[in-house]
Amino acid sequence: MIEIKTSTLSDGEFNRGVFATQDIAKGELIHEAPVIPYPNEEHVFIEKTLLADYVFEYGKNHTAVLLGYGMLFNHSYKPNATYDINFTNHTFDFYAYTDIKAGEEILINYNGDVDDEDPLWFNKDEIDNGSDELKE
Repeated sequence: MIEIKTSTLSDGEFNRGVFATQDIAKGELIHEAPVIPYPNEEHVFIEKTLLADYVFEYGKNHTAVLLGYGMLFNHSYKPNATYDINFTNHTFDFYAYTDIKAGEEILINYNGDVDDEDPLWFNKDEIDNGSDELKE
């Protein structure tokens, strides 16, 4: 259903993204990513690594590393996918927010809500320094 390919949206070291290998209907489960949670006070150690830009908030007191393809979805303020945190199963469950065509990149809003247009944490320095431009 999904695969990792080179993304034109990513300008990071690896330039990867998650793409549909078949049509996916709105509301369909795309991926269940198991999590490895850790207490927020340990995040100071993660901030010194490349993982700092990939982890997700996991409830009030924890942050999580997502396994599977969970940490490879790219951001959009007009996402075609969303996710729910499944604390019972310790997974992030990714769902199609719109119909997704085969070959299309699957995108989520990193702010956690499809309608949240707040600046992303890694772009706040640019905005604070006078740049209005946000990179996806």
